[in-house]
Amino acid sequence: MFPINRMRRLRTPILNEILSEVHLSINDLIYPIFIDENIIEKAEIKTMPNIYKYPLSDLKNIVIELINLGIKSILLFGIPKNKDEYGSSSYDQNGIIQKSISILKNEPLIKDKILIIADLCLCEYTTHGHCGIISKKNNKFIIDNDKTLEVLKKIAISYAKSGVDIIAPSGMMDGTVKTIREELDYNGYSNIPIMNYSSKFNSSLYGPFRDAANSSYSFGDRSSYQMNFKNRNEALREIKQDIVEGVDITIVKPGIFSLDIISEIKKKYNIPIVVYQVSGEYSMIKCASKNNYINEFKVFYESFISFKRAGANLIITYYAKEFAKYLNEKNGVL
Repeated sequence: MFPINRMRRLRTPILNEILSEVHLSINDLIYPIFIDENIIEKAEIKTMPNIYKYPLSDLKNIVIELINLGIKSILLFGIPKNKDEYGSSSYDQNGIIQKSISILKNEPLIKDKILIIADLCLCEYTTHGHCGIISKKNNKFIIDNDKTLEVLKKIAISYAKSGVDIIAPSGMMDGTVKTIREELDYNGYSNIPIMNYSSKFNSSLYGPFRDAANSSYSFGDRSSYQMNFKNRNEALREIKQDIVEGVDITIVKPGIFSLDIISEIKKKYNIPIVVYQVSGEYSMIKCASKNNYINEFKVFYESFISFKRAGANLIITYYAKEFAKYLNEKNGVL
């Protein structure tokens, strides 16, 4: 008889810990922040428990708190006072994100202590809520890809002038990386990385974010520019194209439903991978926990480990601050 191959021999408490293939640290977490020009005190987002929109006056204190927790990266989203059909406030040098970046970069307690990533999209800035400029073709309204690219260039340069560390375009327009890279390089900002949403599915999990950012669309949907979630190969083609165009870091979104995409990118391409645990994922875990169906911390932890196990380098998550507090009790690594 052959002896039993006893895999359980390696599953004692200490061996389980020291033989773990994947580890999670505070450095892996990116915390999204909503800055709203329309409010004077923080306001909780009803569909995202424990997540707030903040006035500009609160920004420094929030970021200092994150630095003290050991968080190294933030992702900024802006909600402007003024919206129009063309999203023109998105590239105003006195716009909400531009001012946010400048404030953080000029604060000694913050400067060089945290990475400032700025989301670059039009949906928060347009009256129609779409991620691009609207044109009319054959008596139908369409999202005009190439007209949108011209606006994205302006936003990128305005962020660069403000001192942004990384630009994160999220609108899924064809040619985004090439267009922004060329514009940044031409204007002397060749050292600013582009972290593009290369694989962004047209998901039903973005609803709470749209509540937070006031970015729901007024007509149609986003299926003409965000990807069909049935298509794995299309996602890989998008990523390959972004790499050709010069992307520095790629984002996969949503998170837990895209583990196959993360794994394939890791196998095929030598590029840093960021996974976005989106608002719907966050809120589902929070609400299930509130009803005592699951253990909140354990499920977030397991989801983060699954991202890392699939091949992600960094994780954008609304749970970063709460998780960092726990990690600090465990010397920063799990």
